[in-house]
Amino acid sequence: MEKPSCPRDTAQADAENAAGTGGTGGTGDTAYTADCHARIAFEVLANRWDSVVVYTLGACGPMRPRALVARIGGISPKVLNDALRRLEYNGLIERRTYAEAPPRVDYALTEAGTALLVPMREMGAWAKRHADDVLAAQDRFEAQGRAPRRAAGA
Repeated sequence: MEKPSCPRDTAQADAENAAGTGGTGGTGDTAYTADCHARIAFEVLANRWDSVVVYTLGACGPMRPRALVARIGGISPKVLNDALRRLEYNGLIERRTYAEAPPRVDYALTEAGTALLVPMREMGAWAKRHADDVLAAQDRFEAQGRAPRRAAGA
């Protein structure tokens, strides 16, 4: 599998490797540095509900907000609204309004949102294979009294 690359960072990585400074521990792979576009995919779905909304719209097609709340379960209308606004801002969903009485709104994935379903499914497969290992590692860490502090609301 080919390593992801960040075009802006390629020249810098080559210079670091040639100079022997190897800014990435000598690997020359700067694809996930803070200023690289490759990180956008992770940042876009960093919120706990955003990926759930994208996945639900991918599985069920366009939906109204109330139907999304019912289908997802465990999400409040306010939290859903916040997620929908973030996803629309990031170009992953589109808000479609209909000139009806009463007014109707639904949400659908954009081309970018639909394309994101493939790597999301791959992450889901990874989680299915490795979730028990991750949870066991967390339990061991906590048993040693070394658990990291969790952010508020996490």
